[in-house]
Parts: sequence; C-alpha cells; structure tokens
Amino acid sequence: MAESEELEIDVETHEGATVMKPVGDVDLSRSPVLRNAIRSALNDKPDKLIVELSGVSYMDSSGVATLVEAMQITRKIQAKLVLCNLTDRVQSIFEIARLDQVFTITDDLDSAKAV
Repeated sequence: MAESEELEIDVETHEGATVMKPVGDVDLSRSPVLRNAIRSALNDKPDKLIVELSGVSYMDSSGVATLVEAMQITRKIQAKLVLCNLTDRVQSIFEIARLDQVFTITDDLDSAKAV
C-alpha cells in the first residue's frame, strides 16, 4: 500500500450495534485514524462495537494497541467489542500475542451480531 494512502473506514449502525469496516493497512501512520473513528463511534455508547477486519491485510502493534484501547473503553461503558473476518495475517498476530483469548473474535459479521 502506498505511504500516502489513508485508512478508509465505513461505519454503519445495525440494531444497537455499530459496525466499523476499516480498509487498508493499520500501521503507525494510520492507526490514529482508526483510534479516532472508534472513539467517535463509542461516544454514542452503542451496545456493541463490531470491527470487521476483512479489509485489513496488515496490522502492526499500534493497530493492536488501538483495539486494546477500544476494548478498555467498551468495558467502561458496558458495551461489547467483537472483531470479525480477520485475515489470516492479522489473525496470526492475535494468536501469537495470545490476544485471541482476550478478544471476542468471530468468523463472520452475522456471528458477530449474534454475540
């Protein structure tokens, strides 16, 4: 991905759940975009925040830290955070760091909505 490309984030609301779909790499230069979008979405205090990650082929530690921060905020506001549709590369990052045991991760959006 070219250095100048921004992270695109589509945000939709479905029955009390906010679904966020970032598209692009989530690295040190782009994770603030995701962080701001998550904070903005959580200001509305949804019952559930679903981050659909099929459009993210690469995520570094700053992206993971952004999602950890999102988990902390959702716990404070008593909401659920669900990650879904992780690419193999991103899934392996979560598995290596053992974060797959900390986050709620589903295979698809329908499963995430049902959590």
